[in-house]
Amino acid sequence: MRVPDFRLAIASSRQFPTVHPDDLHLVASLERLGVQTTVCIWNDPQVDWTAFDAVLIRTIWDYFEHYTAFRAWLDMLDRLGVATINGTNTLRWNSDKRYLLDLEHQGVPGIPSEVAHGGRLQETLSSMSGREVVIKPTVSGGAWHTVRGKVGDADFQQAVERLPAKLDYLVQPFVSDIASSGEWSLLFFDNAYSHAVLKRPTEGDYRVQEQHGGSVVPATPEGHIVEAASKTLAAAAALGHRELAYARVDGVVANGQFLVMELEVIEPSLYLAQRPDAAERFAQQLVERLQRLAHKTRQLG
Repeated sequence: MRVPDFRLAIASSRQFPTVHPDDLHLVASLERLGVQTTVCIWNDPQVDWTAFDAVLIRTIWDYFEHYTAFRAWLDMLDRLGVATINGTNTLRWNSDKRYLLDLEHQGVPGIPSEVAHGGRLQETLSSMSGREVVIKPTVSGGAWHTVRGKVGDADFQQAVERLPAKLDYLVQPFVSDIASSGEWSLLFFDNAYSHAVLKRPTEGDYRVQEQHGGSVVPATPEGHIVEAASKTLAAAAALGHRELAYARVDGVVANGQFLVMELEVIEPSLYLAQRPDAAERFAQQLVERLQRLAHKTRQLG
């Protein structure tokens, strides 16, 4: 039996204790390249993270529900000297949607956002009477505690009142193009554009996530969309978040302009199941990254 060149932990959540179907070809490609992979639950206290050369962050799709523990886990990995892909500083930054304000300050076109503590949501909404808005926690995923409606509408008011008051929220105008034209997701590996999908909500909804009935289809974006997404990564690099092994830029085209809705560099779906070529390229890039990490470790040792 071949001795593996590297041991890679694939961080997941209790909901996904095995390799997610979308990552199957990626894992198989890594194994062929000499990387032994092990799915590990990120908040399992029995895991010895020092047994691995690095931790690839994948389906930790409950981190926002255990955010304090998640931050503590990243701190622990830093103390242990265990490398993460992507890096822990980037994970911390990207885990709170306030990063969108940082990107805006770098000139990235996006959806205007206001941050409001749960206890002051009504105060923030008081100046938006009659406007259709979306409210989501600054730390969230999968439309968790997300509501949409018209300010002043009774049903929307009740939905807002049910939101946990202890959380902080983004308040954004609803962009109807999401429902009519869909939301783009562009995938990048080592900052190079790879492929894209177009996500659409089900009829009468606005959420594009598959668990809410949304659909996902491979698609080819126009050049200006790819260029805008690439500039988003450049803005992140200017903020100190460089050398991203993987990134997903989500956005919508409104009035001919691509507006960034999310830059996901923690645990995004990479839509690899229908793109084995992309999975193989990513696997090769991960091996090269592991080799660089090993070289750096030897130098420090």
